[in-house]
Amino acid sequence: MARSGVRIDPAGRAHVDAAINGWMQDVIGGAILGDAKNYVHKRTSRLHDSLRAECHDKVLRVGSLDCNYATDVEMGTAPHVITPRNKKALFWPGADHPVARVNHPGTAPNPYLRPALFQRRTA
Repeated sequence: MARSGVRIDPAGRAHVDAAINGWMQDVIGGAILGDAKNYVHKRTSRLHDSLRAECHDKVLRVGSLDCNYATDVEMGTAPHVITPRNKKALFWPGADHPVARVNHPGTAPNPYLRPALFQRRTA
């Protein structure tokens, strides 16, 4: 069977990939990021301000890059024990005395990324 004389310019693929990445980051990522920032609980705004959207190789990532408790807010935490890291005891304003450990009851989930992701969107 004879081959057609049509060839695709390899540079064309790079332009298409760049356009897809840009569209995913700016349009889809921007919409998800905007919703996540609206849904997140703003106690100190640290988590809110750390949220980002980025797209590389047609993979979109939306979330926090540097806020170590982002997953705990989204998913909640189980009951756990808090112990001091750098001192021999824990103390906070209002405590009667320093304590060696605290039994934390855990926290309820406060989802902000999943509701933003699952919003119905049109392209």
